[in-house]
Amino acid sequence: MASFKKEKPAGRAQYERLHTSDPLDKMDAETRVRVSAMENYIMKNCLWQFNSRGWDRRKQNAGILGKTAQILAGDTVENETPLDKCYWVDAVLLAEAFRERCAFLANMGAEEVRALIGKLHARIDWLTIDGSLNEELTVQNY
Repeated sequence: MASFKKEKPAGRAQYERLHTSDPLDKMDAETRVRVSAMENYIMKNCLWQFNSRGWDRRKQNAGILGKTAQILAGDTVENETPLDKCYWVDAVLLAEAFRERCAFLANMGAEEVRALIGKLHARIDWLTIDGSLNEELTVQNY
């Protein structure tokens, strides 16, 4: 019987997947609720998640969510490059929105906030990169 497996074009980027399954599945119920609330805001209100390449999305997610964690934890945020400044602007807006919408953040310590944003980061990477069915994310010359 003939195989109908479609061959991938040679122009596909081979970037490493960080997540092979949904990170939300491994979280406790309270963390799921918290991550879901934050994820919901990002998915409905933030255009930065829709970059056209997987490697750009990964870099952007790390930059914006990393700086958001620093802001929410009360850390000093370094903005040495124009790209850092760009991520910082989005992070400031995201941190403000999270403070307004996620009351649970007020009762969390800096380490707890960093850990929660880390889990959110894993979930956003899964949704926008590693778990995405969008094959355009892997086109090298796109």
